[in-house]
Amino acid sequence: MSAGDGQHLELPLEVRWGAATHRGARRSLNEDSHLASGRAFVVADGMGGHDAGEVASRVAVEALGPLSAGLREAAGESAARDVEERLAVAHERLQEIGTAPGRGAGTTITGVILVEHEGAPYWLVLNLGDSRTYLLVDGRLEQVSVDHSEVQELLDAGAITAAEARTHPRRHVVTRALGPGPRPAADFWFLPVGAHDRMLVCSDGLTVELDDARIAEILLADPDPQVAADRLVAEALHAGGRDNITVVVVDARSADDDPGAEHTAPRAETETDDEDTLPRAHGLVMGGPL
Repeated sequence: MSAGDGQHLELPLEVRWGAATHRGARRSLNEDSHLASGRAFVVADGMGGHDAGEVASRVAVEALGPLSAGLREAAGESAARDVEERLAVAHERLQEIGTAPGRGAGTTITGVILVEHEGAPYWLVLNLGDSRTYLLVDGRLEQVSVDHSEVQELLDAGAITAAEARTHPRRHVVTRALGPGPRPAADFWFLPVGAHDRMLVCSDGLTVELDDARIAEILLADPDPQVAADRLVAEALHAGGRDNITVVVVDARSADDDPGAEHTAPRAETETDDEDTLPRAHGLVMGGPL
């Protein structure tokens, strides 16, 4: 998958992000966790019961925390190995979580790590499970990650349509996750950062409520990543909020670029102001080694 046909960035690079999370309208506990700091932007959706899922996602995100300091100059394979080492740490820690007999604590995990290769910034995308990482570029929203789920396997086999997948009774059954059983292999993608890239990292609490077309409309309407994250969570809640919802929106552009340039539509009004939504907006300028 390419990072679009637009101009690719050289350093210095400005990165801005926003994040929001909510337990949803039907859940009493938020089992999602996220990391949005420095150069690491990750979402984890915990599984394994009321308490175990919350602990599992938090443990996984904490294990990946050192990646927020960034990876040094590295080719795609060596950068992915560094991430795999942190995923191995997370998997081992999840094995130690106590759960009810017959149930193991586990979590999906997906996201992007900013790395540098030959003086240019790259997105290193990682994925295990059915949380998702998207790229918005040139007005198009593209799903980078591929779901590890029974429904995705049915889609790949041509047994069901995309419309049927949205309501399939097995749509929440994942085929790969951190925690239960042997350590699974994560998927990786290494993409050059485009001049006006916007990355979306989210749990399936967003994508079960909003289709890709509506998600793209919101991302295009709000140039402020925190406003976009808040609005996505608010609309998913309004649409039903059947699961925990977590969203991280990350923008990358040249440090001297105008964030309100014509490639982004005018900012829209948002109505998100809920005590269970935890926004975090930050910015970072990278001009030296990662």
